Amino acid sequence: MTAIKVKTLADRVRCDFPILKQEVHGLPLIYLDNAATSQKPVAVIETLSDYYKSYNANVHRGDHCLSGKATDAYEAARDKVANFVNAASRQEIVFTRNATEAINLVAYSWGLNNLKSGDEIILSVMEHHSNLVPWQTIAQKTGAVIKYVQLSENEELDIEHYKSLLSDKTKLVALVHISNALGCINPVEEIVKLGHQYGAKVLIDACQSVPHITIDVQAIDCDWLVGSGHKMCGPTGIGFLYGKQDLLEEMPPFLGGGEMISEVFLDHFTCGELPHKFEAGTPAIAEAIALGAAVDYLTNLGMDNIHAYEEELIAYLFKKLQQIPKLRIYGPKPTADGKGRAALVAFNVEGLHASDLSTMLDQEGVAIRSGHHCTQPLHRVLGASGSARASLHFYNTREEIDAFIVALKNTIDFFSSAME
Repeated sequence: MTAIKVKTLADRVRCDFPILKQEVHGLPLIYLDNAATSQKPVAVIETLSDYYKSYNANVHRGDHCLSGKATDAYEAARDKVANFVNAASRQEIVFTRNATEAINLVAYSWGLNNLKSGDEIILSVMEHHSNLVPWQTIAQKTGAVIKYVQLSENEELDIEHYKSLLSDKTKLVALVHISNALGCINPVEEIVKLGHQYGAKVLIDACQSVPHITIDVQAIDCDWLVGSGHKMCGPTGIGFLYGKQDLLEEMPPFLGGGEMISEVFLDHFTCGELPHKFEAGTPAIAEAIALGAAVDYLTNLGMDNIHAYEEELIAYLFKKLQQIPKLRIYGPKPTADGKGRAALVAFNVEGLHASDLSTMLDQEGVAIRSGHHCTQPLHRVLGASGSARASLHFYNTREEIDAFIVALKNTIDFFSSAME
């Protein structure tokens, strides 16, 4: 009897991603750089195109038909994002250009006005530069002190060290949910609860978690959370900030100009209501609407289904990589069924440069990333100048992992032979 292959999630959705059908250097593309940016389904691409073809107009202040349609679609996208992360109100979602801008918004609007000399900010050594540089700048301007949570022996966030850093001086905790290099999933609910016990505000960088697992900001109870559209099957140039409404109402505008005002006089102005007071100028209208389409797409697939399938993938990839000699994987080891780690792996092969690996793999049609992944301090802690990184999404398959492993072994053998 012939066995019937059960269709995986990837089997069902790959037809929605036209970019995956191409060849690179004469070989089928295997895209394993999803932590850098995700690919876009047809529904998102067509939404962008439809906006420009059918109702391209500025939003909010126009009385004509196209402006009304654009405004409705733009604000509907805000509702979709609010529901996606379970915000208590649509007013708690602010559209930004990206997650970096969202963090800077909080840093300059809240941080600059609430932190003072001697106050303490808690970050971690695994943070993306976007969650380091803004706070370093604010600390320089205010005299606040930054403290860094170190790694545990398993190369995860050392929660006991985090607890030891908390004190009445702690005013802000800003930590990543999922590390883009270690793949560890930090216990954000516990992190927030502990921070709040000392009266600190807590910001969560969820760029690597929003596309892969269910996010509930009310359950997490964070004060702010940021996400990036292009990592969640949406377009570039759009991100979002979630913030508790009372906090956002207290925060002054980050940028000034059109859209964010209520009234303007020659000697003063008044701000618009939330969330518009943080969205100065013409927003990324098409991108926001297309982000809404991406949210629809992910919602229809089901975030629990995505997470469960990616657990299968990471368990399979991790097992295959562990069989390669002299290969060092960073971050915690997942369980046999893929729990305890996100679907990405940063690694190095002894004696080989990560960029050489990624360049050679590209010749085999395999797209991975090499470098420090915007985590230079983390790589210094790990004793590495950089690393290679393979990162998965729900449209990747076991067959692609197999092809990647073959290409990786061939690349290692090539360099080993060349050095003999």
